[in-house]
Amino acid sequence: MKNKGFTLIELVVVIVILGILAVTAAPKFLNLQEDARKSSLQGLKGAMAGAAGIVYGKAAIQGDERSSAAVPVDGIQTVYGYPTAASNGIGLAVTGLTEDWKEVTGIAGLPTDPEMVVYTFKGQDSNGWSTDSGCFVKYAQASGTGVTENAKATVVDDKC
Repeated sequence: MKNKGFTLIELVVVIVILGILAVTAAPKFLNLQEDARKSSLQGLKGAMAGAAGIVYGKAAIQGDERSSAAVPVDGIQTVYGYPTAASNGIGLAVTGLTEDWKEVTGIAGLPTDPEMVVYTFKGQDSNGWSTDSGCFVKYAQASGTGVTENAKATVVDDKC
């Protein structure tokens, strides 16, 4: 009678091959922290866009959507109807923004004018970041009443 089945050596070889595949392929599939950070940034961008739209609607109802001067709308500073790039603008419009995120300063090439603000994760190191490279959301306040001049949130996530 002949026995059918795998020898111990064959089983060990298969286990070794599976181990090698797991060590080389798993990190590609299990980079969950980077994906989570990128998704969180997209969520913050959506929260900023939604809050800016709601504030703009309130400003339009009040007739303040064309004002180039800072005008308060429900306590939120606005310019052209959208929240300003400041703690009393977009910082108030997005609930929990200052508690959950930190404002970043000192990024190379980032304008230091008050028309743009950058937020990232608390505890995130911003060394080596520039305006187009890092792990943050930048909010630029409205610069006019035209469609291309509206407030805009942009995600930069190549170094998350």
